[in-house]
Amino acid sequence: ISLKDLIDVEGIPTTAASRLREGHLAAADATVTARLRAAGAVLIGKTNLHEFAFGTTNEDSGWGPARHPLDPARSPGGSSGGSAVSVLAGMAVASVGTDTGGSIRIPAAACGLVGLKPTLGEIPTDGIVPLSATMDHVGPIARTVNDARLLYHALRGEGAPAAAADTAPVDALLSTAGSPRGVRLGIPRPYFLALLDDAVAAAFDRSCARLRAAGVELVDVAVRHADDIAPIYLHIVLAEAAAYHASALERRPEAYTPNVRIRLEMGRYVLAEDYARARHGRDVLRAAVDDALGDLDALLLPTLPMVAQPIGAATVRLSGVDEPVRNAMLRLTQLFDISGHPALTLPNGTSAEGLPTGIQLAGRLGDTAGLLTLAARLESLLTS
Repeated sequence: ISLKDLIDVEGIPTTAASRLREGHLAAADATVTARLRAAGAVLIGKTNLHEFAFGTTNEDSGWGPARHPLDPARSPGGSSGGSAVSVLAGMAVASVGTDTGGSIRIPAAACGLVGLKPTLGEIPTDGIVPLSATMDHVGPIARTVNDARLLYHALRGEGAPAAAADTAPVDALLSTAGSPRGVRLGIPRPYFLALLDDAVAAAFDRSCARLRAAGVELVDVAVRHADDIAPIYLHIVLAEAAAYHASALERRPEAYTPNVRIRLEMGRYVLAEDYARARHGRDVLRAAVDDALGDLDALLLPTLPMVAQPIGAATVRLSGVDEPVRNAMLRLTQLFDISGHPALTLPNGTSAEGLPTGIQLAGRLGDTAGLLTLAARLESLLTS
């Protein structure tokens, strides 16, 4: 198992991909590190990331960008880009990353992997360098749902995977899950499907057709206040990140990569009243996701609106509109960090150039295990 280099391992550096932390050595294991050891995991090393997890491309790092194993000129996504690379390239069976706006699911989707963001607060973040203290999540990136599921139980502190209460070999899990007939999924078309590149839109439509043919009921739904997602997210993340970095920004601003420093400086200008409004808006969006879920089993939507982008690309064309790459990459994932609902990305075929696309399931608060079981029922339909 590899670890995103935000996570403390006693006696070795936690760099957070920043020259600011050169010479740092972790005094103790993070809780998740200790739990992995207790479960028998072999920890093979740390992975590159977008500096302090404050970006989606993994380009801004004190040690250079992570590169996509299928095309080194492209970004693997971020901020847990090195984690996804380590799994896709076969260096690790799985990796542990963090997700504040999509940083597990984005690189997992860009690399054709499974990435899980559990329910907010379900897995402790102590011993992990924070980005946004009230929105940071920890979770696995793996090749299969079952691998992600086993790692999820270890991260929850349930010991060796075989000791987890609802853990079983994958064949037993799938035989218990049975046919997906009767599953009901909601597709939030307004906002979430408005800006997609052609490859992602085509892959999503193909998967919807497969699911319907297998007996899954797909229902169009809407998430109220979706247009407010980005400003609510930014006012929380920018303010909380700037608060954590305030002292270092005064002492050594030159140690940050330029783009990350700019974002942190922006956070210093978020008004207290705007932060308070955003915290209230977060409650409103959480209720909106609950309402959209209703009596459905989960929400279904693409994970990324485009495939892996060239390193250095500033904009991407989606549905005839040029969008900033960073904004576009966060568009479909950041809601569930705000609301705290568990969300998981599955591989969903490839573009004409052979670049992966991802499809996302979002489930009920507190029911990450149920989301994993649902994902296992759908995995073969979506990855065949």
